[in-house]
Amino acid sequence: MAGCLSLCVDPGVTGLPVPGGAATAHAAEQTRPKTLRVAITRGIDTLNPFLAVFATSTEINRLMYDFLTAYDPKDTHPVPGLAESWEVSTDKLTWTYRIRKNAKWSDGQPVTARDVAFTYRLMLRDEDARTANGNFVANFASVTAPDDWTAVFRTKTPQATMLALDVPIVPEHVWKNVKDIGDYQNDQYPVVGSGPFILVDYKPDQYVKLKANKNFWRGAPKLDELVYRYYKNTDAAVQALRKGEVDVVGGLTPAQYDALKGEPGIALNKAQGSRFYELAINPGAATVTGEPIGDGHPALRDQRVRRAIHHAIDKKTLVQKVLGGYGEPGAGYLPARFKDFHWAPNPAEAIDFDIAKANQILDQAGYRRGPDGVRTMPEGSQPLKFRLLGHNDRPLDAPLAQHIAGWLERIGIRADVRLLASARLNEVWSAGEYDLALGGWNANPDPDYVLSIQKCDQRPAASGKGGTTDNFLCDAEYEALYAQQIQELDRAKRAEIVKRMQQRLYELSTAVILYYAYELEAYRKDRFAPFQTQPDPGGVILHQDGYWSMWSATPVSAERSSGGTGPLLGGLAGLAVLAVMAGVVVNRRRRATADDRE
Repeated sequence: MAGCLSLCVDPGVTGLPVPGGAATAHAAEQTRPKTLRVAITRGIDTLNPFLAVFATSTEINRLMYDFLTAYDPKDTHPVPGLAESWEVSTDKLTWTYRIRKNAKWSDGQPVTARDVAFTYRLMLRDEDARTANGNFVANFASVTAPDDWTAVFRTKTPQATMLALDVPIVPEHVWKNVKDIGDYQNDQYPVVGSGPFILVDYKPDQYVKLKANKNFWRGAPKLDELVYRYYKNTDAAVQALRKGEVDVVGGLTPAQYDALKGEPGIALNKAQGSRFYELAINPGAATVTGEPIGDGHPALRDQRVRRAIHHAIDKKTLVQKVLGGYGEPGAGYLPARFKDFHWAPNPAEAIDFDIAKANQILDQAGYRRGPDGVRTMPEGSQPLKFRLLGHNDRPLDAPLAQHIAGWLERIGIRADVRLLASARLNEVWSAGEYDLALGGWNANPDPDYVLSIQKCDQRPAASGKGGTTDNFLCDAEYEALYAQQIQELDRAKRAEIVKRMQQRLYELSTAVILYYAYELEAYRKDRFAPFQTQPDPGGVILHQDGYWSMWSATPVSAERSSGGTGPLLGGLAGLAVLAVMAGVVVNRRRRATADDRE
């Protein structure tokens, strides 16, 4: 007999108010499109949901496609999405999801369990389709749809992420005709989806345009249009915000955030971030079969060199000087926002800033200084001159790189700082053609995705396709710990394993987690009511684990005419009821995974 682990609720999911259009006060407002304009400065790799890993790309995909489950806007616990309920067998190997009957694709066809099964079976059989989220299906035995409203997943071993399958469900009647997933751009406009918005146009490095899905099962957005406008840098985006050319800007620098304080018509939002920022160290890039690729410096394969680099970086100074105090020093791969899974070293194991210790490690390892003060390989051949890559469209990368280069000089390592366009940096990083590189990933409420990108099987194939490795790590001890955590359904026990995994990564020092920056955002409060944040309170507007802020965005005129309770705030009582219900029915919550290199 199956052990029920289900959550059955109304189509409105958590008692959230349906944000369908309120009457406006003036005839002109009735005819003028309600458009929200979001400034973006980060690149879009692709809008193909099977391939997208960049932050902006995955954010837009969340607006276009719905998922089996969603993350509550208040505290990010799992709530129904396309699946209105679920249950798991007593052996924890079979999960049955009941698909809601009121969800439709934007072309009018119903969303069914057959679309769910098609999506996951495509990932199981096609390597390219596993590029972005392959970690979710690695343990799957089968996915079937015995009828239109039932999807059955069978796993090889228990899997802790089954309520955190962060995979966009795609329409079978569209995607069955795609010949090559790896090359498909998903640009047949309007793109058929099931989310609150429909992609209608995209011009690289110019804009992404979406229109409201008036038939979205949770209720139509209050917007008519949502436009992401590209700017070369955040300085330009901030000027556009001041001029009223855009309505929301994220990724502000501390100086920009402080400068906007007190600006008329502009509100600010500061949130604890979900992203870690790292100095990646090439440990010897290789394909998934172990074939060496790239041209990383051989000294970086030596854990002692990597540890010395770690000792040479003053994270507290970076937080103060680069982030202006808007952040926290880093250590583990999961920021402090994720309290259950966050890890920090104890004093005995901490790799603290210590230039003398770094020099001692390199001296004892045989890396002697040459006449110019630069160390060489132990046999006296290649000097320790490393390329340090960063993004030319991120204003903090330049000062960050300069600080790091200065510290490395003090331990006999010469860093050649090179700032590249994000797309180009991603290319050379993925090809292993780097020594040191600055970058980061967003973590989600479930830690699995960030953990999975450190695995051996996330390295690319010989063709360069497949895999989403962070830094080409392949470590047997880490692999064993990963296998343990993914099977552990007890949250507390799993958290302990996850912390041990982060401890192992810290010891290996294939990356130095520099800091967890706060998310600094601004919006036009004279055009839009306060946005729904996630988590709430104190969360972000952009780059949420869901579509809550955009779906519920409320123009000021609509807010005034409807009484002005704010986007989802009137429904938070319903959220509380759901949370209590979920606590009774669901004795083990799964959290969600995924997201992205930026």
